[in-house]
Amino acid sequence: MVYYEQPLNERVRTLLRLELLFQQSDHFLAGGTCWDSRGALSALIDILEILNRADLKTEYIKEMERQSNALARLKKRPGVDEKQLDTILQQLERYSDQLLGISGVLGQELRQNELINAIKQRSTIAGGTCDFDLPMLHHWLERSIENRQYDLKTWHQLLRPVRYANDLLIKLIREGASPQLEVAHSGFFQQALDSSSSYQMIRIGVDSNDNTFPEVSGGRHRFTVRFMAASITSRPKQVDNDVNFQLTLSRSGS
Repeated sequence: MVYYEQPLNERVRTLLRLELLFQQSDHFLAGGTCWDSRGALSALIDILEILNRADLKTEYIKEMERQSNALARLKKRPGVDEKQLDTILQQLERYSDQLLGISGVLGQELRQNELINAIKQRSTIAGGTCDFDLPMLHHWLERSIENRQYDLKTWHQLLRPVRYANDLLIKLIREGASPQLEVAHSGFFQQALDSSSSYQMIRIGVDSNDNTFPEVSGGRHRFTVRFMAASITSRPKQVDNDVNFQLTLSRSGS
């Protein structure tokens, strides 16, 4: 099964983008070449660009409070694993406290790093981090693998509270609703949304052997899904056959 996700608000868009960048960082941090180090730095700079929003820390804390309130209400329901629930509630409280303990904008310490700042300034230019443009970067890349990885891991360690909070929130949003089996007749599906609820994300699961992908457009009142024939050489077109898929609608924790 292949899953496609469509965020329905800016907060979830930010969570998903940061998840992608943290995963990219993990990939490059595991490598030892200078190209891996370049990739890890590039992902780090992109993360800092997103974290530059002054209100992002508040958004994280508000979302963790929403999730905590929603999960606390589940304690009253029969069949709930209270031990697992308490573990998640403790994590939400701990990560919220860690973010509250960070002064200023998230990632502020890294914004004072001369090497990172120099790379960031040149990254907007195609090929702008060439050796002759940034001899300081060239010197750093020529250091031993151990030294480079130590620096990279130290820098990423400063973002660990953000990473932990981000991963947990995305996990709770994804697992906060159960998938339903649906059919897109002639490749088209439309569904109204409950106006009294606030939705976070649309998640669509498609058979990995199916040569189609969904294009999702959504508003406050309804959303549509069009399944397109996959092609990398021509403009994708909507299929004319029925498509079976899984649909998950994640609502806000509030």
